[in-house]
Amino acid sequence: MTQNRSPQPDAAPGPEARLSRLEEQVATLAEAVRALARGLENIPSEDVPPEEAERGARLAHELLLSQGL
Repeated sequence: MTQNRSPQPDAAPGPEARLSRLEEQVATLAEAVRALARGLENIPSEDVPPEEAERGARLAHELLLSQGL
């Protein structure tokens, strides 16, 4: 009699799992780009504090780190 064994934990994920993971990564990258754009969207001729760009870059970096990218 044969037993049904579950897949090994180190087995490669199926196409649906890979697609889902890819969609999550793209969403995270899009949010990181939005954070960077918000930090840099001020008009260059205006006197804008550099903290805005720094904050956008920091947020983008934290988003990427939180998703392991």
